[in-house]
Amino acid sequence: MRTNKANKKIGLLTSGGDAPGMNAVIRGVVRSAMYHGVEVLGIRRGYEGLIAADFVQLKAKDVSDVIHRGGTILLTARCPAMHTDEGLDRAVQVCKILALDALIVVGGDGSISGASRLAEKGVNVICIPATIDLDFNCSEYTIGFDTAVNTGMDAINKIRDTSTAHERVSVVEVMGRNCGHLALWCGMSGGAEEIVIPENRNVDTAAVIRQIMENRGKGKTHNLILIAEGADGHESGALSEEIERITGIESRATILGHLQRGGSPTALDRMHGSMMGHNAVDLLVNDGKNRVIILKDGKYKDIDIKEAISATKEYDNKLYDIIKILAI
Repeated sequence: MRTNKANKKIGLLTSGGDAPGMNAVIRGVVRSAMYHGVEVLGIRRGYEGLIAADFVQLKAKDVSDVIHRGGTILLTARCPAMHTDEGLDRAVQVCKILALDALIVVGGDGSISGASRLAEKGVNVICIPATIDLDFNCSEYTIGFDTAVNTGMDAINKIRDTSTAHERVSVVEVMGRNCGHLALWCGMSGGAEEIVIPENRNVDTAAVIRQIMENRGKGKTHNLILIAEGADGHESGALSEEIERITGIESRATILGHLQRGGSPTALDRMHGSMMGHNAVDLLVNDGKNRVIILKDGKYKDIDIKEAISATKEYDNKLYDIIKILAI
């Protein structure tokens, strides 16, 4: 039901690493706010723009034809100043000067931790988890993950073609920071023989090489190894060189890097982005305070921001075990 909240004003920013689907969130927020008569100020370049008071008023037409675009139309940036008392106080001051009733923050755990510090200073914040790493523990999903997996899978398919033609070992490094979800999902969907991730300490160079030799003994002429960028003691180029030195099998390393951040978001990221953006505004018009929108048990929910950033999750080795079974 439409509400009469014309006197409300909200700020909206995207922070940290960009994630496909952020523009769907922006569109969902702006269109839902317009429906309720709420004014939206788009803050450019994340917290850096908040501290600098770099903002623009957003109307429904400003978010036309953006749902299919990767990146973020509000731009984003890392902001070391938010880790200082001076920067934080300046951000709070800007929120007061702009007379914001709330600030919607779209980003990963670092961005939401920054929002938590703003909440401690009296700023009402509503957060939406958006990171391709899927490393925000309280939510089953974060905006951008599905697109990043599909981008990685497409690249792996192409790499496998040339690896097969040359009977090589391909070592593919994917993003994920200190979390192995991207590597596991890309490895499962790409048919990898081995996956090296930060959470699994049992996989080392010797285990990888042993797997390759066992596969050769079974007649397999090419191998695909996935490695997460945050896996301690492993670097894709060095691993590839060591495999070739020990086995004599030609090996190549490919780092996908920021390729996984870009591209048109998948239907899943557009859907979750739109719904979470809408739900954030719905919370605000109903006087929600300091909440994080999450997906839990397949449903959209909201929890207190302190609970969100303190959540922990134990690593479950089951997916890796299944990948190894399917790699036989």
